[in-house]
Amino acid sequence: MNSLELTSEYRSSEIAEAVAAALNPENEGFVEMEVRDKTIYFKMEAKSAGSLRNTADDLLSCLKIAEEASGLVRSPASDFDGDSSFE
Repeated sequence: MNSLELTSEYRSSEIAEAVAAALNPENEGFVEMEVRDKTIYFKMEAKSAGSLRNTADDLLSCLKIAEEASGLVRSPASDFDGDSSFE
């Protein structure tokens, strides 16, 4: 079994709780999540490295959207050529 643990720390426990609440429906059954003080702890397990990578990619995408929606990220996402335009 492959496993991966990640953490994400915020300015306050209220922000950490809000981000975790936004992520919970998406990750139920795939990612174990625990909030302690200002930090969210994530744990994932999968039989293959590819499945683990897919789960981590999904988590990070959802985390980014939750942070953008809450105003934690100030600039828009960049596309692959470095500007912020997706055209």
